[in-house]
Amino acid sequence: MSKNTIGVGVNAWVWTSPFDAQSVELVARAADMGFDAFTMPVEDPSLIDVPAMRRALEEHPMRLYISGAYGPNRDLTHEDPRFRQESLDYIRSVLAICEQLGVTTLAGPAYSAVGKRRKIPQEQREREWALAVAGLTTAGKMAADHGVTLAIEPLNRFETDLVNTAEQVKRLIRDIDLPSVRIHLDTFHMHIEEKDVYEAIRLAGDDLVYVDSSESDRGTPGKGQVHWEAVARGLRDIGYTGDCIIESFTPACEEIADAAAIWRPLAESQDALARDGGKFLQALLSQA
Repeated sequence: MSKNTIGVGVNAWVWTSPFDAQSVELVARAADMGFDAFTMPVEDPSLIDVPAMRRALEEHPMRLYISGAYGPNRDLTHEDPRFRQESLDYIRSVLAICEQLGVTTLAGPAYSAVGKRRKIPQEQREREWALAVAGLTTAGKMAADHGVTLAIEPLNRFETDLVNTAEQVKRLIRDIDLPSVRIHLDTFHMHIEEKDVYEAIRLAGDDLVYVDSSESDRGTPGKGQVHWEAVARGLRDIGYTGDCIIESFTPACEEIADAAAIWRPLAESQDALARDGGKFLQALLSQA
């Protein structure tokens, strides 16, 4: 889709969740729309048909990313070590899939369960931060063994109370201090939490390896209030050469719609959201 150095991709969550063997056909759909990249979310590793994905990508070559899904039992900051271990076991399973498919970036908020947001004492927050650093250090070393980089995503305040901004995720990866643990930014969360999206991208700098291009209402990129020109300028100024991935939703993807509070149609259809968003990003980034 893109003729510039920044590619445009799409996450399968635009259409479906959880990703399973039947979802593999979305690779062809995305390729037919002209996307450069495709993100496969792995909610349940046992549902992923690796051979079928290999065949789909051979027929429709695109850069492939994997995004993690972190529910209540996948929480590296949980006080119960059983849940911390369950999170690491899940990450290990997803990393194995990454290696089998030649994926080099695993994106997402791997530090904690999505939706964990509380008013807690500073001492507890510091303990949970230390648990996140310890858990991601272990996960980062596992990732390096598989030739994978973990891209860690800040979320908005309604989805986590631990890492909301580029400044916080930058501090987190500095505390971890591994080349295999880098940064993932999402324009939806940035629109809520950042004072200046351009400066947030500049702060992420060379550590930025994955970008979700989501609109302010989670709908079609370019049809909301995200400061897209500032996003493109920031990516240009840091020399970003990765992909910008559409991660937007409609009520038709029921599981994600419930999790992301999508109660009304945000586009004419899932295909229209992907196609129109892709065209917008292509034009935007061709100027970057």
